Amino acid sequence: MKSFVLAAALSLAFAGGASAATCKESTSKMKLAGAAATSHMKKCETEATAKCEVDSNARKLAGAARTSHMKKCVSDAVGM
Repeated sequence: MKSFVLAAALSLAFAGGASAATCKESTSKMKLAGAAATSHMKKCETEATAKCEVDSNARKLAGAARTSHMKKCVSDAVGM
């Protein structure tokens, strides 16, 4: 039973990490340039900020911890 739970947890962890691509990676993969790339990056950053905001709320972060988490979370998602 323990091995089943461990296997399920590991598969979820790797599945989540493998599907997450940064905004820069997706922009280059789609071969966008100019205004299209700028627009895509802006939209992607907005979506990343919203996801990070939800994560901060779920973790009940406040003050400097929230600011630090948001900065790192958005930076990681955008690929800076």
